[in-house]
Amino acid sequence: MFFSFDGVDGTGKSTQIALLAEALRQRGREVVTCRDPGSTPLGERLRQILLDHHDTPIHRRSEMLLYMAARAALVEEVIRPALDAGKDVISDRYLLANVVYQGHAGGLSPDEVWRVGEITVAGVMPRLVFLLDMPAQQAARRIQRAPDRMESQGLAYLENVRRGFLAEARRRPDSIAVIDADRSPETIHADVIRRIDQLKP
Repeated sequence: MFFSFDGVDGTGKSTQIALLAEALRQRGREVVTCRDPGSTPLGERLRQILLDHHDTPIHRRSEMLLYMAARAALVEEVIRPALDAGKDVISDRYLLANVVYQGHAGGLSPDEVWRVGEITVAGVMPRLVFLLDMPAQQAARRIQRAPDRMESQGLAYLENVRRGFLAEARRRPDSIAVIDADRSPETIHADVIRRIDQLKP
């Protein structure tokens, strides 16, 4: 199966991805983890353009399309081959992030971003997205590094990101699971496992 984790930075995605990967391996599954953008040569180059600080202005539509290009490579080079081989895949972010960051918070139409995304991923979508949720200001205090280009766009932008995530979760409750991230990692992980075990075959 294919799962992704999303939410504003600082909610603990990396920790939960590691915990879930280990839990699935203990169940005898082969697991591939990846990050979006990234995990391919093209994706890593585009990640630098999108997230590093530089003097090149990037319009929201261009920004969205660069993310999509990285994702297309990720799907064809990493995710689809792994799924075809019977492995589980866990991605740190996926299409939902574009819908929210460039759509809800960035001024583009979320529905248009979904449509571009559908072409980009060619049918490869997570069985379930885990949305780790907490207020943006609280999440920002957890980050122990310099903010990247997206994080540097201000707290108001990041609060709009959070609201966008929650709006999409309300629109797609069967594919987006909202998880309260203001708890211990072990409690959050237990929720993640419970939601997976509730999935229909």
